[in-house]
Amino acid sequence: MPQLGEQLNSIIEKTERLMELCAALQEENDLMRLENQSLSVALTTSKNKTAELEEKLRVLKVAKSFSDTNEKSLDIKQKINDFVQEIDKCIVLLKK
Repeated sequence: MPQLGEQLNSIIEKTERLMELCAALQEENDLMRLENQSLSVALTTSKNKTAELEEKLRVLKVAKSFSDTNEKSLDIKQKINDFVQEIDKCIVLLKK
């Protein structure tokens, strides 16, 4: 019978260790869940910020292309005006 008592005590000790380990793992699991939630929020925030910055970049590119186009169209208009003036001068000379 003493062996049966020792085996029972051994089982009880192992069960207590398993319960302690289970509690420790549960606590670690809870901490990891909190960290996961925190990282998910950070990721969502980063994605939103990235989307905002990409939209700003797109707007800036569009605005820059308009400013380039305006400068080019002003140059083209000036050249056309210059050509018209030259043509007018030629017409005046031809009439003489």
